[in-house]
Amino acid sequence: MADQLALDEVVTFTSDLIRIDTTNRGGGDCQERPAAEYAAARLAEAGLEPVMLERTPGRTNVVARLEGTDPSADALLLHGHLDVVPAEPADWSVHPFSGEIRDGVVWGRGAVDMKNMDAMILSVVRSWAREGVRPRRDVVIAFTADEEDSAADGAGFLADRHPHLFEGCTEGVSESGAYTFHDGQGRQFYPIGAGERGTGWMRLTARGRAGHGSKVNRENAVTSLAAAITRIGEHEWPLRLTPTVHAALTEIAAVYGIETDLSDVDALLDKLGGAAKLVEATVRNSSNPTMLDAGYKVNVIPGEAVAHVDGRFLPDAEDEFRATMDRLTGPDVDWEFAHREIALQAPVDSPTFAAMREAVRAFAPEAHTVPYCMSGGTDAKQFARLGITGYGFAPLKLPEGFDYQALFHGVDERVPVEALQFGVQVLDRFLRSA
Repeated sequence: MADQLALDEVVTFTSDLIRIDTTNRGGGDCQERPAAEYAAARLAEAGLEPVMLERTPGRTNVVARLEGTDPSADALLLHGHLDVVPAEPADWSVHPFSGEIRDGVVWGRGAVDMKNMDAMILSVVRSWAREGVRPRRDVVIAFTADEEDSAADGAGFLADRHPHLFEGCTEGVSESGAYTFHDGQGRQFYPIGAGERGTGWMRLTARGRAGHGSKVNRENAVTSLAAAITRIGEHEWPLRLTPTVHAALTEIAAVYGIETDLSDVDALLDKLGGAAKLVEATVRNSSNPTMLDAGYKVNVIPGEAVAHVDGRFLPDAEDEFRATMDRLTGPDVDWEFAHREIALQAPVDSPTFAAMREAVRAFAPEAHTVPYCMSGGTDAKQFARLGITGYGFAPLKLPEGFDYQALFHGVDERVPVEALQFGVQVLDRFLRSA
């Protein structure tokens, strides 16, 4: 079991990492190296031999391997990203890069996404070094750059250029799972990630005839684009249940004693009340227009108009997604993927998933552990290129009213000290038994 020093260190490490500003503004505008150096130093103090790797100067990744006791066992990848999304200090109650600890809560950008998990990993590994503990499986630890943009300088670079560092890894564990979800009726769910929707960020381009704004123009690029994005935004995607979502619906319904009628999933979701939030975003593909760019003067009809759409598709649904986009954009608008990543699915009947369930229940016996599919994506997509099956497991015990999902990329991101300490204990137990 994690010692008291580990429980103290996870708080210190979370605060320290938050104070290192690793804002990723996209387009290469980020410097993860100071955080990477911090993490590497903590690993080295625990007797590991971390290596720091860069595709681009300053965009630093850290990888280390902890040897297990069973050389024949498959290795486990434990990974977390070091970068964070931007934060505007004027909008926050505390400075987003202060790492302030106030009233038992650690404040700042990265507190839940995901410097908290980075700190948990460091704390567990260091406690094992003090106790002389070795896991059964080799554990490969990776702290990555660039997850909040394209991952080209991070997990993508590692998977493409340094696959040997992950030799033997068959499963990976990272963010967005095993946190407390309160249903508003006294029940506590702990969803464990076993899938991710694919990412399809699209650029739409309409081309027409430029001209004077006072003249009739039947080839107006803005009009064509507006019609296309309206169709996309209003499109009602059909239901598509993946095995992970099917399992989630079945298990959640069982908690409420509700018969699982998958012939009418929308009606079933209505019956699940607040718990429906765990699955409602992943029973369909989605497409949300998010950006528009056209013209330079009100009395000039531009010859080109551009829009961006955040598309997400379920496992085995990308072909349907592409065909639907072809139809919705129509003949006057071209579209392409500005960024695309695969959808993922992991088995929920594996020994690893069972070990995650057991670890959570050991410290939260009231917990209803259920599988779920993430609506977004993580670095697990890049590591999947190496045949690594990814799970979301960054345990946190959260009080009722603490809206974990809203704090991802939100204002006043923060995490309770007790949640971090719970996470260290659960992660420690899981890794000892995995």
